[in-house]
Amino acid sequence: MAAERLRVMMTADTIGGVWTFAMELCEQLCAHGDRVLLAATGREPDAAQRAQAASIAGLTLRALPYKLVWMPDPWRDLHAAGSWLQALAREFRPDVVHLNDLSQGDVAWHCPVVVTAHSCVCSWWRAVHGEAAPASWYRYRQHVAATLHAADHVVAPSHAMSHALVREHGPLASTQVIHNGRTACAGQAGKETFVFAAGRLWDEAKNLQTLARIAPGLPWPVCIAGDARHPGDGSTATFGNVRALGSLEEDAVRAYMASAAIYALPARYEPFGLSVLEAAQAGCALVLGDIPSLRELWGDAAWFVAPRDADGLRDALLRLIDDEPLRHALSRKARRRAARYTPRAMATQYREAYVDLLERRRAPENRNHAMVASAGVHP
Repeated sequence: MAAERLRVMMTADTIGGVWTFAMELCEQLCAHGDRVLLAATGREPDAAQRAQAASIAGLTLRALPYKLVWMPDPWRDLHAAGSWLQALAREFRPDVVHLNDLSQGDVAWHCPVVVTAHSCVCSWWRAVHGEAAPASWYRYRQHVAATLHAADHVVAPSHAMSHALVREHGPLASTQVIHNGRTACAGQAGKETFVFAAGRLWDEAKNLQTLARIAPGLPWPVCIAGDARHPGDGSTATFGNVRALGSLEEDAVRAYMASAAIYALPARYEPFGLSVLEAAQAGCALVLGDIPSLRELWGDAAWFVAPRDADGLRDALLRLIDDEPLRHALSRKARRRAARYTPRAMATQYREAYVDLLERRRAPENRNHAMVASAGVHP
C-alpha cells in the first residue's frame, strides 16, 4: 500500500453483508494508519455492530436510520441522508468518499468518489424473474444510474456483477473488479452430519425455499440461519421441513459452519457471497447455484446445480452425503480457493484505487505549478 495516510469517508448499511465488508475494509485501512469515518444507514446499529466498530482504532462511526435506495418510497430519506453526509464531509474533510449504497454519487462532493456496487435491484430482478425490472422500479433505475455515472470509479465484487451493471445501466467510464475478503476462522477437525445454509429468508435470490422443499428427501437435517422479516415491507418468510435457526450473531453462524459438513446455497443471484466464503474457510463442502458469479469465484471448488433444478440439488446433496471421500476432497478444494479472498488483498486494491484517483485529481494542479515555475513566475 502507498505510504500516504488517507482520510476516507465511507457509507454502509447495517442490514446485510455490506456491514461485514465495511468492517473488514475499515480494519485494514485503519491498521495502515488511515482515518475512516463510517456513515451507517438502513437501521440503527445493534450493540454488537457498535462494539465491532468501536474496537477498530482510527474508525469513527456515525449512524442514522435512513432508508436505503431499494426500500419502499425512500426518496425523502435519501434527500435527507445526502444533506447529512455532506455535513459530515464538511466536518471530516475526507480525501476520498467511498459509497456502498447505490445512491448519493451525484451529490456535490469535493473529492474523488468510489462506488462499490454490491448488488442492484435491476440485475437482481432479471436473475430472479428472467426479465427486466418493471416500470415501478423506473425511478430507482434512474437514481442508481445517476450515482454510477457521476462516480469517479465504480467497483464490483465480481466480473459477473460488473457485466450486469453495464447491461442494466450502460457503459461506465472507470470500473474495476475487486473481490471481497474475509478474515478466516478455524474450522473443526470433526464435521457433523448436517447441511447448513445462511441468508435472508425473505430474499428470493437466495433460493432457500428450494432447499427447504427437498429437505425431507435427505437423510441429514437441513439447518438454515437468517432473518425471515423483510426490512422494507415487513413481510415474513416461513419454511417447513428444516431447522429454522432465525437471525444469529456472527459467531453463532460461524460455529455452525465450523460444524457443518456441507454448505448449500442454490442462489439465483449472488454478486459475491460472503457466506459462501465463510463456509469454505470453515471447510464445508460447497453446493452452489450454477450462476456466473459463483462459477467465477469458486471454479472446481464447488458442486454447482441449476437454481431451478430441485431434483438436481437433492441428488447433489445425496451424493455428497453418501460419498465421504468426495465430500472431503471438495472441502479441501474450497478451503484452498478461499485463501485467495483475504481482507488484506481486498484493502490493498481499494487503497491503490483511492491513491490513483487522488493522483489523477492532483495532476492538473501539479502541471499548473510546474508551468508557473518554468516560466519564472512566483505567486
